[in-house]
Amino acid sequence: MKLSEASPSKAKRVLIYGESMTGKTTLVGTLAAKYKLLYFDLEAGYESLLKLPQAAKENIELIQIPDSKSYPIAIETLLKVFTGKEVSICEEHGKVSCPICTKSAAPASRVCLSELGTETIVVIDSLTQLSASTINFLMKDKEDTAKPEWEVYRAQGALLEKILSSMQQSRHHIVCISHVVESQQEDGKVKLFPVCGTSNFSRNCPRFFDDVVYLELKNKRHTATCSTTYANNITAGSRLGHSIGEDMSLLSLFAEQPADSSIKKPEPDQGQKAVSALSKLINKGK
Repeated sequence: MKLSEASPSKAKRVLIYGESMTGKTTLVGTLAAKYKLLYFDLEAGYESLLKLPQAAKENIELIQIPDSKSYPIAIETLLKVFTGKEVSICEEHGKVSCPICTKSAAPASRVCLSELGTETIVVIDSLTQLSASTINFLMKDKEDTAKPEWEVYRAQGALLEKILSSMQQSRHHIVCISHVVESQQEDGKVKLFPVCGTSNFSRNCPRFFDDVVYLELKNKRHTATCSTTYANNITAGSRLGHSIGEDMSLLSLFAEQPADSSIKKPEPDQGQKAVSALSKLINKGK
């Protein structure tokens, strides 16, 4: 196939990161005005979504995974989820094919990623917790005072890459939320990256995504950018040249064709208008 015949993938992969309380969860939640969200909550942060209108909340399928240091279930569950095969995740433990809940016929969620299309966005909240879950899973049989060695970090990277590479081949949209880590560059300058595994893995994890969005509080307002020129010490960018306007809508990131300033933008549809209205919620909370 000639490159001239190629077109961007319909399925988009977006990474959103920033400090706590910068509006990450709410910003992602506004996408429920137009898309169905399959929302994997690894750190009990879903309460920020409760202020969304009822219609938006109906579009969000929430799967809570109660991950902790003593119960590192997130990495185990998501590795099985991202095989694309049908799985059943119990509501109480966030475990696939949980023997306890299966025996008692307790509530569970059916998930099969291979059945999903671009009408759905799969959300992972967050890569920070997934990274911690991976380390805790690999260290679960060691003493509490033991520290991870190089082999453990290498195994962590292999497990995280397995999930992220599966995302690259997905037929549905992906949004991952993460926090911020500082990393010193070869020139001695410090740059901000999304948290995903070790510092080195975090520096390289943006390669798995089409758009990397940075959120911050600036001049007492929540702001978002995916511009490579926003600041020299911040990792952000878009393979298709997307941008985020003052309304902080993420809808442009899921457009099927690249942004082109020479093309007249269409009038916003009802979904876009709804997202714009919902985005105003960001400055009222997380």
